[in-house]
Amino acid sequence: MELEKLKKIIDEVLGVDPDEISEKTTFLEDLGADSFDVYQMVMAIEETYDILISRDMAEQIRTVGEAVLLIKKTVSVTDSV
Repeated sequence: MELEKLKKIIDEVLGVDPDEISEKTTFLEDLGADSFDVYQMVMAIEETYDILISRDMAEQIRTVGEAVLLIKKTVSVTDSV
């Protein structure tokens, strides 16, 4: 479920066909995202999931799969609080 939502966010920010995105897709190399694109995606993720992602965490994300794992971890921590 998170993967599909993230694909939609990527499509909205970068205009990339969601069918071309997998968990192994990298933001910088495969999608050609720059730092502003990544910032926009982080903002959209935070809004979509009502979570906060620290700058340090955001800078460590390289692939779509890593972003999905971060979302799942952050959502589960937020839900348990």
